[in-house]
Amino acid sequence: MSASRRIIGVDESGKGDFFGPLVVAALLADDAQTTELTKIGARDSKKIANGRLLEIDTELRRIFPHAVVVISPEEYNDRYEQIRNLNKLLAAGHVRAIELVLLKSEAEIAISDKFGKTELIETAMRERGHTLPLQQLVRGEAIPQVAAASVLARAAFIRQMQELSRLIGVRLPLGAARQVDEAGRRVVATHGVGILRKIAKMHFKNYSRVVNPRLDL
Repeated sequence: MSASRRIIGVDESGKGDFFGPLVVAALLADDAQTTELTKIGARDSKKIANGRLLEIDTELRRIFPHAVVVISPEEYNDRYEQIRNLNKLLAAGHVRAIELVLLKSEAEIAISDKFGKTELIETAMRERGHTLPLQQLVRGEAIPQVAAASVLARAAFIRQMQELSRLIGVRLPLGAARQVDEAGRRVVATHGVGILRKIAKMHFKNYSRVVNPRLDL
């Protein structure tokens, strides 16, 4: 890669979590700045403790052009019911994050952590009129710009989860395992089943187990 190229890294968070939003983030830096990204602490966000993650996020957002797209659970559910395809929804989020960064600064290429068929983002880019070259990589967090974007996305997701937990009065766990179902049942017992549309992704199997506990038997 040419050190002179300005690269937008893109990544997401919340895709595998029943509770909370879907978040896509993008960050721009040239390759001459990759040492600085690494020094700040940009790496695969799943390997960083939450407290440290939020500190790194603050520093990255202070220095680099970036964008964070938060798709709330309610918006997520509305859009998923229309298109019935998570990867298409993700592709739209990636393109939106990229174009928001491009409003702030020019770039030569965007690099995304690969999540599905390559043509999904490419098609979404063309439909939005973008000609920026796009590269999609498995384990894209090896690219510092993508790692930085993963930090921004994860930090935004964590903050959103903390706020939802505060508003609901129940600590909402991450992921989609059994403790998530248990938390969902506590929420429904207090607020009614309708609240799930505002805090959770309803096409997950967790939804059926939460509203019909007998499925766990």
